[in-house]
Amino acid sequence: MTQSSMFFTEPEPPRAQCIQVAEGIQRIVANNPGKMTYHGTNTYIVDTSEGRFIIDPGPVEDSLHLEAIIDSLGPNPAGILVTHHHSDHFGAAPILRERTGLPVYVSQAFPDDAFQPDAFLEDGEVIAGLTVLHTPGHASDHLCFARPDRVLFTGDHIMSWNSSIVSPPDGNMHDYCAQLKRLIERDDKICLPGHGPILPHPQPYAKKLLANRMRREAEILAHLADTPDTVKNTAALVYKKSDPHIAMAAERNVAAHLEKLLSESRVTQDGNIWKVT
Repeated sequence: MTQSSMFFTEPEPPRAQCIQVAEGIQRIVANNPGKMTYHGTNTYIVDTSEGRFIIDPGPVEDSLHLEAIIDSLGPNPAGILVTHHHSDHFGAAPILRERTGLPVYVSQAFPDDAFQPDAFLEDGEVIAGLTVLHTPGHASDHLCFARPDRVLFTGDHIMSWNSSIVSPPDGNMHDYCAQLKRLIERDDKICLPGHGPILPHPQPYAKKLLANRMRREAEILAHLADTPDTVKNTAALVYKKSDPHIAMAAERNVAAHLEKLLSESRVTQDGNIWKVT
């Protein structure tokens, strides 16, 4: 693992293989690389006192990944935990349940009416020794899972390779920043994200993530103080991204910042034009 700027990189990992990343934890990286997923979705195989749990089975399209998960279950499989409903994390959960009979656990805020999970998880609940943290922001139903030994599974709330997109209406920047502050106040020693390598010493990194969000917010306010403008124009001027996929993500982040600022009565909206209060 190497560090570029504030983010971390790693060589392309092997596919459909379990690699131990911490005591009692193995990782399988799905073959769904992309500009929003890095090398692919991390599926974690976690040994607990109640048996072996899967965290985020990954996308349904990667059949080799699914078979690798099934091959890794061992003699005492116990369940499937989902950090959030986005398809690159949750997609394979229905077929994995069908193939294995394992129960699927999701957030109480899980929004997908087309799928009936086996149980809903609440903030502070403990399942198989893992404490559930409801961390909305990237997604309204987002969960992190904390082991007693200070290992934290962070899904897309904190990723090591990049910052997370926060896209309204399901994404909420106010919630995202509040939950970043919550994780900063914890004493976790490593984070295992939904994409990218292990994140050691996560508190300073999370502080930088939050500082970057506040810097972007200040830049948005400064621009709108001079020129009331649209989300699209504001994103182009503040983020200056030429890649269309990254530019779209920047637009969604600006929209999320503006919704946060609107809730704080710091900006107003007139049609598609935003201005400082």
